[in-house]
Amino acid sequence: MTHRTVKSLADAAKPEDLFRGQWQHNRTSVLDEYKPYLDERWDEGCTNAWKLWEEIVPLGYRGNYGRVSAYLREKRTSPRPVTAQPPTPRVVTRWILSRPETLTEIEQLRLKAVLANCPELGALTGHVRSFAHMLTERQGERLPQWLDAVRQANLPSLHTLAAGIDRDRDAVIAGLTLTWNSGVVEGHVNRIKMLKRQMFGRASFDLLRERVLLAP
Repeated sequence: MTHRTVKSLADAAKPEDLFRGQWQHNRTSVLDEYKPYLDERWDEGCTNAWKLWEEIVPLGYRGNYGRVSAYLREKRTSPRPVTAQPPTPRVVTRWILSRPETLTEIEQLRLKAVLANCPELGALTGHVRSFAHMLTERQGERLPQWLDAVRQANLPSLHTLAAGIDRDRDAVIAGLTLTWNSGVVEGHVNRIKMLKRQMFGRASFDLLRERVLLAP
């Protein structure tokens, strides 16, 4: 036990102080997903814990009232502002790439808050979802219009993507329009790669060839 740890234990005024720091910061709670909503309602002037608990239950919250009450009590009494941790880039990416109707109501609210604080990310989301709609609905004829919209946006990373697509515009339009694809070929390529990894350093080329040709 280090001197710093001993000192922190000696300085603790109450049991809760023993659990402050990184360990406490990284703990997860069933309330974490709903804290941004509570923060937003708090800023709007709603500080009644029971009312807020009743509001988040229909949104999917399955925890008890005590967690909500404790979080709001901490917001009232803490000398420093207490707010929810922002979502990670990985989580925001998943929200953007998901169909909007598949997101829960609370996820939609959190994504809306993120986009409201970052106009560039909001514009990016619009372009990403527009492209996804073209892809799933096979509307390749809309690609030139999408490329023009991307070039006009102040999003340099998308400009690079648009330039790459434009070099193979005909092929991309065909891929976004026709029902044929290379999925079967890619599947066989992945199967061959798997067999190659299994056989690496264990057998001759002749045996590998037999497995590639005869394996189902």
